[in-house]
Amino acid sequence: MAAKFDISDLEKRMRSGLDVLKREFTGLRTGRASVSLLDPVMVNLYGQRLPLNQVGNVSTPEPRMLSVQVWDKAAVSAVDKAIREANLGLNPIIDGQVLRLPIPALTSDRRQELVKIAHKYTETARVAVRNIRREGMEALKKAEKDGMGQDEAKKNSTKVQELTDKIIKEIDAALVAKEAEINKV
Repeated sequence: MAAKFDISDLEKRMRSGLDVLKREFTGLRTGRASVSLLDPVMVNLYGQRLPLNQVGNVSTPEPRMLSVQVWDKAAVSAVDKAIREANLGLNPIIDGQVLRLPIPALTSDRRQELVKIAHKYTETARVAVRNIRREGMEALKKAEKDGMGQDEAKKNSTKVQELTDKIIKEIDAALVAKEAEINKV
């Protein structure tokens, strides 16, 4: 009995890595305030790492200002610390249980900083895709041991590599588009 190998599962997993990258890129807003800017912020609270939207309400009262209404007064300092450590270039101003985050004007230094963050996100996505490729190749070797023909294994291995190259190319294209958006204006 020949072993089965499903490349569509690998493609779905690789595409999810690309989707995560695009979602992270939406958080890299260039000039205007957007609540998605704070999506990557994780707050250490109650012995857990919680997303910011689970400890407070994020809003945009002005085009260049974010506001975080923290629900628990004891969590304000933890939220402040998490936002500062997220390397988003934001400095919260604490006003009771509300943190105001003025969005800085995009200086050339800030643009370079955003591009570096975009590169970091992109590299993480590339590594994730390569890890999925490695897992697929290992599954192919196992399937070959379990009865898959050498020709079929070779053909599937080529398909996995082509898929990996295609997804990496899409990741790189997303980075180029984001860099252009950051450097525009």
